[in-house]
Amino acid sequence: MTYVIAEPCVDIKDKACIEECPVDCIYEGARMLYIHPDECVDCGACEPVCPVESIYYQDDLPAEYSEYSQINADFFTELGSPGGASKVGLTENDPTAVKNMEIRAEAT
Repeated sequence: MTYVIAEPCVDIKDKACIEECPVDCIYEGARMLYIHPDECVDCGACEPVCPVESIYYQDDLPAEYSEYSQINADFFTELGSPGGASKVGLTENDPTAVKNMEIRAEAT
């Protein structure tokens, strides 16, 4: 299992979790952040620093965010396992479900 970032992150991308991650496994898409399931070491350092409470242990995802486990995995289908988010930087690789979401008012 791994940690998953869910809908509250869309268009917010606070990035406090990136600073806390000891293994550089949190990648930045155009509209939200994603945790690489193969690079995450399940330390949980990211979860308590998220100001919008968007990070959940995969088994603890609330029902309303259950699709984010697959959305998170889909982000890495094309990207693969580059071995660290800092090697990649910002990508426009958001899955279709995230790209098609209405833009949040807080982001404008």
